[in-house]
Amino acid sequence: MSLTHLNQRGEAHMVDVADKAESRREATASGHIQMKPATLALLVEGGLPKGDVLATARIAGIQAAKRTHELIPLCHALPLSKVTIDFHVDEENARVEVIASCRLNGRTGVEMEALTAVSVACLTLYDMCKAVDKDMEIGAIHVDAKRGGKSGDYQRQPSAATTPIVTGQGAVGQVSVGTRCDIDSPCVRVKFLAELRERLGVSDLTLPLDTLPSTDVGGLKNALVKRDSRFARLGEGRVLCAVNQVMALDATPITNDDEVAFFPPVTGG
Repeated sequence: MSLTHLNQRGEAHMVDVADKAESRREATASGHIQMKPATLALLVEGGLPKGDVLATARIAGIQAAKRTHELIPLCHALPLSKVTIDFHVDEENARVEVIASCRLNGRTGVEMEALTAVSVACLTLYDMCKAVDKDMEIGAIHVDAKRGGKSGDYQRQPSAATTPIVTGQGAVGQVSVGTRCDIDSPCVRVKFLAELRERLGVSDLTLPLDTLPSTDVGGLKNALVKRDSRFARLGEGRVLCAVNQVMALDATPITNDDEVAFFPPVTGG
């Protein structure tokens, strides 16, 4: 599976949807904001100082969905035909659940619009309640379902626990990317994308795993710096990393034949 917002050189670009056929697109997303029971009671009773909390959050969520393209750089401006924001007050768990649905007849999906609507509605709930409760937490924002488009329908399946991502040759759930290592011993393939490639003067290389002080992204960075001081730039806070196309941190483990890519946060126009 490839990332459609990256071109062959690893640069970010806006996907051209002009040749796609129009179809009905729908998406639903949800999330929640956790608060103190006393805060939730004030919300339900209408006793908060800023007034009607849920009505304000609903309008904010609808407005946010319509302006998603102004917030998320590579999203298209979409003529949404419907946006709904619903709330479920969960008194048992002292939280408000937010559900957003978006719809249009168009050439691209509306998942980002639904996610943005939920996010801004939750932020507005925080703003409306923060005078009495600054310990509120926003979380569990995700897409619940989508319909339409080339990729087909999607329905999120509830799970008791998050399944860890497993990398490495022969492992269940392995992501295999590109060609395998070009040396006989266990190794890792490294790629440098976009402006980082230009600054370092190299696009890719292969390192034996036994040359890494530790078999994780941090160990790979150290091995690269030891090899050439130019790679010290990988330690800059703005440089991102992905292992087998999954975003990674310094502590992310690396196994034989993994592909590690380093790139700036915005890799082109």
